[in-house]
Amino acid sequence: MHEISKYQTALNNHPFTLSDEEVSKRVRAILSEKRAENDNQKVYRELYSCIDMTTLNSTDTRDHVWKFTQKVNDFEGSNVEVENVAAICVYPNFVKTVKEALTADVKIASVCAGFPSSQTFSEIKTVETALAVADGADEIDIVINLGLFLSDDYEELCEELIEIKEACHEAKLKIILETGALQSAEKIHKASILSLYSGADFLKTSTGKVYSGATPEAAYVMCLAIKSYFKKTGFKAGIKIAGGVASVEDAVTYYTLVREVLGNEWCHKDLFRIGASRLADTLLKAIG
Repeated sequence: MHEISKYQTALNNHPFTLSDEEVSKRVRAILSEKRAENDNQKVYRELYSCIDMTTLNSTDTRDHVWKFTQKVNDFEGSNVEVENVAAICVYPNFVKTVKEALTADVKIASVCAGFPSSQTFSEIKTVETALAVADGADEIDIVINLGLFLSDDYEELCEELIEIKEACHEAKLKIILETGALQSAEKIHKASILSLYSGADFLKTSTGKVYSGATPEAAYVMCLAIKSYFKKTGFKAGIKIAGGVASVEDAVTYYTLVREVLGNEWCHKDLFRIGASRLADTLLKAIG
């Protein structure tokens, strides 16, 4: 008799039966009924505090990252009604720069592990993660190995993620699913459960680098996985929306989905993030 792997057992513990069409229908219904009530100043202020200010350009320099960090420092305490952003997210070689420049009470996040493709040696992924943490990263954002996932090689996939999680030590691990590559709701849910099983503190939609970015449908499915995992284990994982979120309308849309599926307790920076840079100024203008 063929033995079912512990990874397949984990998936079996969180069944998913919705079609892509059913997911889209549910998302439309939630946004039609609930979005308007979240389109207000109070939510805008909450959303600002959930932003991971991000600079991930090939042209980034130490001087640019220092000035980028200084803008976050300058905002600290400047508006008594608006809390500062949640984190600054950079490439691992710039973590030390942010650490040196940062005076504001925000976290330092770093993409790691062969970002954005995740196509490199596992040993390099764990070492890069450990080095970023040693330089001062509070949070690590990595991409799952899509090749392993799409080949149903769950054991190698999860063991690699578990090793990276161990290299994080006390830092939070955000696992990026690259939902634009997975496409179907079923695959997004499956990748979500395997990532949570492997130690993800946050599920993140996209890199915004290669494939299409976040969609409300993908976010909804990821919220369902987080809800199911919480009910089974008691562990509250967060969700990070990234890839193309630039408008207030987009931000309110994702806030609404998170609030309706997971509840108000998820609607703060400890469990909800938006990876963006342009969104910050847009929200501040809306706040006035």
